[in-house]
Amino acid sequence: MSTTVTAAVARSTGNPLTIEQLTLDDLRPDEVRVRMVATGICHTDAIVRDGIYPTPLPAVLGHEGAGIVDAIGDAITTVEVGDHVVLSAAYCGRCRQCHAGRMAYCENLFEQDFGGHRRDGSTALRSGDNAISSHFFGQSSFATYANVVETSVVKLDPDAPLATLAPLGCGLQTGAGAVLNDLRPEPGTSLAVFGTGAVGSAAIMAARVAGCTTVVAVDLHDSRLELAAQIGATHTVNAANTDVVDELMKATDGAGIHYAIDTTAVPAVLRHAAEALGIGGTLALVGAAAPGTEVNFEIGASLVKGWTFKTVIQGSSVPQIFIPRLVELWKQGRFPFDKLIRHYTLADINTAFADSANGSTVKPVVVF
Repeated sequence: MSTTVTAAVARSTGNPLTIEQLTLDDLRPDEVRVRMVATGICHTDAIVRDGIYPTPLPAVLGHEGAGIVDAIGDAITTVEVGDHVVLSAAYCGRCRQCHAGRMAYCENLFEQDFGGHRRDGSTALRSGDNAISSHFFGQSSFATYANVVETSVVKLDPDAPLATLAPLGCGLQTGAGAVLNDLRPEPGTSLAVFGTGAVGSAAIMAARVAGCTTVVAVDLHDSRLELAAQIGATHTVNAANTDVVDELMKATDGAGIHYAIDTTAVPAVLRHAAEALGIGGTLALVGAAAPGTEVNFEIGASLVKGWTFKTVIQGSSVPQIFIPRLVELWKQGRFPFDKLIRHYTLADINTAFADSANGSTVKPVVVF
């Protein structure tokens, strides 16, 4: 049956979200209704709000939800009412990439995560007689309740602290997975992270888990660099007042970095990251940019280094496998991502977005 929910709605491009009462429609057989306990705020929410990525507005965004299963459709087999869950990106489960275990590269990714509707074109949310885009990343977690696709649901232990674990659904999974699932650096190697927000911070922590002995954090905010040093960076570089390439060469005794991760998607930053690589190094881009953004790399010096450039989505992870592993690392104190979190109420969600943008908060989490 339909129910009334309180939600933060993105109504028009570039404007603050509005807190509204919406109608959430009947649960479909292949959906899970989740009562949200908390949801992280991610850079992707901001770029969709600002019209950089094409989700139809008005929409309820949010894709790092965590909550308790309130009801399940007749076709659901993986969770039961009362289960504690974290929500991650949706994937179709039917395409060649999904069948190969590469869910992050689902051939239907944009339809599943940015389409704003179910597979049949319907939306789960409405305001009066007007449809509101739903199922953002399969969930639309900026609401007190959500009808969620089963592929977005990750079951956790019943004692899981949901207000802490919510951010694992996207940003932290992306940064950690880029290191542990994709780059897989050898112990004793070097890794540099450009941009130490939530994604970059997760990459730093994962680099230490992997055994990297030189971990360099590059950012423009001294406060974020100080935090990076606390969670595993062995070197920090403020790119606002330092020659980044020169500092990375110093950190590696002139050999260059083995692995670099860019979370910014700023072309000039990517160029610097490539220049700082050593022979046979690898540069991974995990940041999102506006469609059409291009970057240039110098050919001569690049050719003789034999370096690799690759893109990584969602940490190349299967959420139902990787997120529980991150929880175990957190329990052991080896992935202390809780140091990044600041909690906000739903009424303060626009403040949370602003604090994330200005660097004063690394990972905002809305608690319902």
